[in-house]
Amino acid sequence: MGTALVGAALGQDVFTELVGQDEAAETLRRAVAAAAALLADGGPAPAGGGGSPADGEIVADTGTAADDGPPAATGAMTHAWIFTGPPGSGRSVAARAFAAALQCHHGFGCGQCPGCHTTRAGTHADVRFVVPDGLSIGVGEMRALVLRAASTPSAGRWQVLVIEDADRLTEAAGNALLKAIEEPPPRTVFLLCTPSTHPDDISVTIRSRCRLVSLRQPPAEAVARVLTQRDGVPEKTATWAAAAAQGHVGRARRLAQDSDARKRRDAVLAVPRQLTGVGACFDAASALIAAAEAEAEAAVADIDAAERAALQTALGAGGTGRGAAGAARGSAGQLKELERRQKSRATRAQRDALDRALVDLAGFYRDVLVSALRAPVAPVHTDVAALAEAAAQKWSAEATLRRLEAVLTCREAIDNNVKPRIAVEAMMLTLWRG
Repeated sequence: MGTALVGAALGQDVFTELVGQDEAAETLRRAVAAAAALLADGGPAPAGGGGSPADGEIVADTGTAADDGPPAATGAMTHAWIFTGPPGSGRSVAARAFAAALQCHHGFGCGQCPGCHTTRAGTHADVRFVVPDGLSIGVGEMRALVLRAASTPSAGRWQVLVIEDADRLTEAAGNALLKAIEEPPPRTVFLLCTPSTHPDDISVTIRSRCRLVSLRQPPAEAVARVLTQRDGVPEKTATWAAAAAQGHVGRARRLAQDSDARKRRDAVLAVPRQLTGVGACFDAASALIAAAEAEAEAAVADIDAAERAALQTALGAGGTGRGAAGAARGSAGQLKELERRQKSRATRAQRDALDRALVDLAGFYRDVLVSALRAPVAPVHTDVAALAEAAAQKWSAEATLRRLEAVLTCREAIDNNVKPRIAVEAMMLTLWRG
């Protein structure tokens, strides 16, 4: 029996990567089995427009099981999906696992075959991942991706387009995607990831034509178990990191393995003790923003340098032959466009870093509130539980709640494009005053 089939017998597949998402994983397994059954029967009929099965939805109604997979349920497979859930719930992990399973040579997502391996590595010829560097996904990029996704699969299975941040689609890009979803090619599958299905995140018209997979925040115990079993993190460290990350698997892994990430968190949790006056509030705001900028700069520096070097080489930088001067003059526009994209990516990275800090800060005030109310729930930041207890004795529950709301309001303001410095300074003043 091959390695892939052994994994199937043991209940192991690409969906075992989803932490604490058993119901969603089972839904996706049924869809993969239905998709495999469709291919075994000769493939889906050409799809038309609209959102019902009769109007072009890829639907299986075989009542049979794919090899080594769960039974194919009626209507288990469709051409467009939305993965939604809180940060860290595994939206992109679920979408990538589903894409790999659709390309699996064994039809269930074994995780070992070339189809699974290349999809998970991001090198499969029929799978495109859209991971925006900047603040939005433009219409030009989306039209090109939709056009490419409409081609016949080179491997004979599916064309898959995975948009990991569908909430960043511009209105025009969303309209381009909507037309493709309304009139899908017969073997193209669209996988969209978004924090929620609110109209501000993704349009109602797109949502109405997609099947929803809702993910939940994984319990800390499940996250700790993954860190221990898959990453070899000591149990005590894994338990602490899982609680501090508030169910965010990637964040928990960074805290457990990266000393710089732990230092940044410690600096954030020291903020409440530093707010002794108006001047201290502004100093704390400046320090928080500077730390986010430094973290973002370090994250994108190597990528920016590599992109610039590659573009300069492609444009003939350093050339001395005939026409070199003219080529250099003509490259100015392309270099300016690269700088624009890199600036947008840096802004996004800064906001993401700042948001992680705000989540840690919100967790602290949540712990203070829990302590004040004597609620029977575990703290988020177990290593500063004594500080939270001391704050609970000093502040009223109402004042603590106002502080927590100030942090959440700051996150929302930055998400709505308020200047980070203005939003953070206003938050710090509220945290000081209570």
